[in-house]
This record gives sequence, structure tokens and C-alpha cells, in this order.
Amino acid sequence: MTDSLTGVWDGSYVQTGAGMVTFLATLIDAGGALGGSVTEPCMTPGCPLSTHNASLAGHRSGSAVSFVKRYEPPGYGYHTVHYEGTVNAEATEIDGRWRITGTAFSGAFLMVRAGRSAEAVAAEKKTKAPAR
Repeated sequence: MTDSLTGVWDGSYVQTGAGMVTFLATLIDAGGALGGSVTEPCMTPGCPLSTHNASLAGHRSGSAVSFVKRYEPPGYGYHTVHYEGTVNAEATEIDGRWRITGTAFSGAFLMVRAGRSAEAVAAEKKTKAPAR
């Protein structure tokens, strides 16, 4: 895979107690080294901020993507979050799992290049999922 991941991505993740949380990510792909930023709403009850900003740092190797999200400033119940996922062949979607080290908190995430909402893609995937 040679397609750069540089660009704006609409994303969502599922968190116990909060449900689906949407975010906007800007990725910079420099030869597989990933950097960037994220903006998302504060979902913690009583949070004094309406949105949180975070930085991203990680890497991509083929279709495997891994990065760490660090909230700035840290606090309000938000932690450093590790993401591991897979980018599709067209480099238009990244999906995988997130986790907070040392806790039981983890869940699914999906990122879609801006233009199609992550919620629409997730709903589309649900309707196309094979019956079990």
C-alpha cells in the first residue's frame, strides 16, 4: 500500500457509558510516520470543556495502523489512548480497536476520509454483515 493517509478524517468510537463518540482527525503521513490532531466533544459528566483537543503520533506499515492519542491538556477523566487498526485497500477507511493501558476500557473505532460520515459507513457495514 502506497496511498498516503494524510488528510482529514471523520471518526467515531464506542465507549461504555458514553455510546458512540464522534471526532475529527487530521493525519499527516510522512513515509509511514503518523502525526496529527483530534478534536472531539467532552463526554464526561460535569466536564468544563465543550471539546477536547489531542495530538496523535504513531506509524503505518502496509495496512496496519497504530497510534497514540494524547489529550491536551490532560485531565477531566481523559487518558492517553492506544489505537490499532487496519486501513482498507483504497486508503479511505481505518477501523480497529482502542484501549487505555492498565484499565478495562477498550472498544471499536472507525475513521473515514472526510466526505462520508463514519456513522453512515458503520451503519452500511452493519446492514452488509453476514448472518451468523
